Amino acid sequence: MHLQRRLTAISCACRLLAGATLISTFCSAPARAELALDQLLSGVVHIKVHIAPDGRTAETLGHEREGSGIVIDDNGLVLTIGYLMVEAVSAEVVTNDGRTVGAQAIGYDNESGFGLLQATSPLKVRPLQMDAASAVKAGDPVLVASWGGISALSGVHVVARREFAASWEYLLDEAIFTAPPHPAWSGAALIGHDGKLLGVGSLALSDVSGKGEGQNGNMFVPVAPLMPILADLISSGRRAVSRPWLGLNTDEIEGRLVVARVTPGAPADKAGVKKGDIILGVNGETPKNLSDFYRKVWALGPAGTVVPLEVLQNPQRRGLLIHSINRLDDLKLNSSF
Repeated sequence: MHLQRRLTAISCACRLLAGATLISTFCSAPARAELALDQLLSGVVHIKVHIAPDGRTAETLGHEREGSGIVIDDNGLVLTIGYLMVEAVSAEVVTNDGRTVGAQAIGYDNESGFGLLQATSPLKVRPLQMDAASAVKAGDPVLVASWGGISALSGVHVVARREFAASWEYLLDEAIFTAPPHPAWSGAALIGHDGKLLGVGSLALSDVSGKGEGQNGNMFVPVAPLMPILADLISSGRRAVSRPWLGLNTDEIEGRLVVARVTPGAPADKAGVKKGDIILGVNGETPKNLSDFYRKVWALGPAGTVVPLEVLQNPQRRGLLIHSINRLDDLKLNSSF
């Protein structure tokens, strides 16, 4: 990294982290500030993951994946975005000083999108403390750090805290959207003014405001919702109670909910849902939009619930009964799950 850019990153971090104990003591001297930042950012590591050859996600996400992970305890527990590690058969963690340590995939949460890896030996880095409140709001300055230390640190601002609904049966109530975009967002750490972890990098988007303004940036999954399920993910690899999964990708097109893809062998496929179907109702109720569709399905009960779906199909109205499952039961997961 060019010296001027490095000094700019240090200066930006010092201004933002003025309240963080680790940083405030050293920011009067650039060399000491750099040392303090290196310590803070040592907990953002490089992860490399190998996926099961017959993994369900291999076709879309690849057999070999890499990105950032965030060390969150002294025992080498690494938090990342789940699509980097789901269906992993092996993994390794590389620290910013070049040490490589083996790791095991121990937990995945389809609902939040989080994944957990456990290093097989101590990483000897400073864990990042998670912000349980996550009160960051639009306009706040924050830092984005991917693996690589200060050279991978960027100052950004929060553009929005808003709902995010994706086609793959995924919904966040309050995702964090930032700009400008970071080039290595997958699994990157979003760090607040107190040096705590606010979120984990998930996506690059062309409209982070959600208002059609065409502003490029990133979406981060807030870590606050992880707190209640962390113990379950560590002990059993999954949350105790999961939402029903149908196996649909659905797009909103001109006010209609159109099935874009049906996962082969998934509950929706077995029930007769086809690509191109238009979703008309859930248990007799008409969904207003994609997020309302998901909420109506999930309100019927946990995974295993039968979901009555009405669709428009070539061009008949059809009522279908979909026997939902836990999404994790359709994946090729590590035995520890």
